[in-house]
Parts: sequence; structure tokens; C-alpha cells
Amino acid sequence: MRKLIALFMLAGILFAPVFANAQEAESDSAAQEETTPVAEPAAASPMVVDDEIVAEEQSFHQIVKEKFIEGDPVFMTPVLICLILGLAVALERIVTLNLSTTNTKKLLAKVEDALASGGVEAAKDITKSTKGPVASIFTQGLMRYSEGIEMVEKSIIAYGSVEMGRLEKGLVWISLFISLAPMLGFMGTVIGMIGAFDSIEAAGDISPSLVAGGIKIALLTTVAGLIVAIILQLFYNYCVAKIDSLVNDMEDASITLVDILVKHKLTGK
Repeated sequence: MRKLIALFMLAGILFAPVFANAQEAESDSAAQEETTPVAEPAAASPMVVDDEIVAEEQSFHQIVKEKFIEGDPVFMTPVLICLILGLAVALERIVTLNLSTTNTKKLLAKVEDALASGGVEAAKDITKSTKGPVASIFTQGLMRYSEGIEMVEKSIIAYGSVEMGRLEKGLVWISLFISLAPMLGFMGTVIGMIGAFDSIEAAGDISPSLVAGGIKIALLTTVAGLIVAIILQLFYNYCVAKIDSLVNDMEDASITLVDILVKHKLTGK
């Protein structure tokens, strides 16, 4: 709309002297008739601007579609599949890891209050009703309280490794797609280059347009593979950072739980 208004203002500035001269020389009606049709292209030009704006809004999707077709769907489709599967696994991991997050300070306070008021059974009820790996480790530790503090520590360490393995589940698939997407892109590039040289051999002449076109199409698969790898790498690093944060919380909370058990003398006595 601003472009449209600016265009009309510019047309008014350009044609204002013409209209002024026409009013001063009323007898020259023919000159006035010649000047009025010139204003018609100014009214038609906004339509061109609007079309250009619409074209710019649709250009991204159109370019992606064209590049996908130019890169040969035979080689671009596997790269796209890697992106879809990798994003599916990454999003599932992100949701699971966020749901596994527990307020350890609040949980420890509840466990300590339960130990002071209702004993170990009350504390186990609290941990069993709480979701997350930290609560599961607390439950395993409390179940071994009668066997001594050493058994509690060993149970916490052993079950902590199990929970860590569950948190890391699925990351190997994201890593696979990160490595596989560029490889598929490179393979499409090499095969495309071979096809380009075959075309040169069949033509019997090194045409710049033929060589440039073949190389351009071949390199599109490499670009697609690298883009997919970059996107999945960002999600992978986020998942790894989230897992490290959860593991640190588990370790700190486990040490605090052992201290609470020692404090209340509930290590099997």
C-alpha cells in the first residue's frame, strides 16, 4: 500500500506542470488531450508492483520446489526422508526429556518430610507417585534401605546407569541421519558429475552452458544433504545438553538422598 501511495504521489509531481500549463493556456485543448493519456500507465503500474509482491511472497516455496526437481528426485528424496525421520526422532526425544524434568529440591523436601512423619513407606509413596528418572532412582534406593547404606548407594548407581541409557535412547538414530544425509548428497553429486561428463562426451564438444548446468544440478544434492545435517545437528546438541542437565540433577539428588537417610538413621537399623 505504501508503494502504491508513493507511486501516485510521484505521478502527481511529474504531471503537475503539465496540468498547470494546460490551465494557463486554455486555448490549447489539443495539448491537454495529449497529456492526459500519459497518466494511464501510472494507474496500471501498481498492478505490476502488486504482482511483484505476490511473487516475492511465493518465491521461497517455488524455489525450494524447483531446486528439488532440478536436483533429481531420485537423489533428493532419500535426503528428504532423512530430514523427516530425524526430525521425528528429535521431537520425540525433546518431548520425553522435557517431561522427565523434575524439581529435585521440592522432591527432596517432600521425601525428607515423609521420612520424618511416616517413615520409609511414606517416602516410597511420594517417589512412586512422582514421574521422572530422579524419582525412580529414589524409589530403588529406598527399597534397599534395610540392607545398609552401601547397598543403597550401589542400587542408586546401578539404576542411575539404567535411567541414563533410557534418556539417551534414540540419539543414535539422529546421529545416523546426520552422517547419512551428507553422504547421500555427495553420492548424488558424484553420479550427477558422471552424467554431466557423459553428456559432454556424447555432444563431442565442451559447451560452457552444458558443463555449468550439469555441475549445478549435481551440487544441489550436496547442498540439500548439508542443510539437513545442520538442522539435525542443532536438535542433537540440544538433546545432549538436556541429558547432561538431567544426569547432573540425578547425581546431586542421589547424594542428598543418602545424606538424608544417614541423618534420620534409616539405613537398616
